[in-house]
Amino acid sequence: MSPPSRRLQTKPVITCLKTFLISYSLIFWATGVILLAVGVWGKVSLENYLALAADQSTNAPYVLIGTGACIIVFGLFGCFATCRGSPWMLKLYAMFLTLVFLAELVAGISGFIFRHELKHILDKAFTTAVKQYNTTDSHHNALDTIQSTLGCCGINAYTDWNGTAYFKENGIPTSCCKIKYCSPESLKDLEQAATEVYEQGCFSVVSTKMEANLGIIAGVSFGIAFFQLIGMFLACCLSRYITNNQYEMV
Repeated sequence: MSPPSRRLQTKPVITCLKTFLISYSLIFWATGVILLAVGVWGKVSLENYLALAADQSTNAPYVLIGTGACIIVFGLFGCFATCRGSPWMLKLYAMFLTLVFLAELVAGISGFIFRHELKHILDKAFTTAVKQYNTTDSHHNALDTIQSTLGCCGINAYTDWNGTAYFKENGIPTSCCKIKYCSPESLKDLEQAATEVYEQGCFSVVSTKMEANLGIIAGVSFGIAFFQLIGMFLACCLSRYITNNQYEMV
C-alpha cells in the first residue's frame, strides 16, 4: 500500500484529467454532429454531379455520415466512461477514437485524391451523358438538373449538342433555356438558340464547384481527425492513473 501523501497527489491529477476528458467528449460529440451535417450536405450538394460519374465517384460523404453518427453515440459513451472512472471503458473509448481517426483520414485522403482526378472523370462523364442523353434516366435527370440549376449548357458550350442523336430529333434540351419558354424551332437552330439558351458549358462550372465542395469535406475530415489525438492521449492517461491508483490502494 502506498503512502497517503502519494494517493493525495494522484487524486487531483485524476480529477483534472476527468474534467478535461468530459469537456473533450462533449466537444467530440459536437464534432460528430458537424461531421454528420457535412456528410449529408456533401451528399445532397454533390448528388447530381456524382450521378454523372457513378462508376468512379467518391465515398467520402458516406464515410462522414457513418463516422458522424458513430461519434454522436460514442461521445456520450466517453462522458459516461469518464464519470464512472472505469479503466476498461476508457481503453475502449481510446480504441474507438483510434478507429475514428483512421476513418476520417481515409475520408480526407479519398476526397483529396478524387479532387485531383476530378477534371478527367468529369470530362469523360459529361461526354458520355451528352452523347447518351435520354437513354439513361440517371444521367438524363442529373444533366438536366445541372444545366438548369447552374445556368450552363453542354460540355464546353451549348454547341456541343450539335451532332448528337437527341439534337437531330429534338434540338437542344429545354433544361438549357435561360428564358421561360424556348421555341422548338429555336432549339433546333444553333444560331437562333444562342439568344435563348445558356452559352457557357457545364464542365468548367461543375469542376470548380465540386473541387470547392470536396475541398471542404477533406479539410473538415483532416481537422477533426487530428483533434482525436487529444482524446486518445487523455483517455489513455486517465485509464493509467486510475489503474495505478487502484493498485496503490490495495
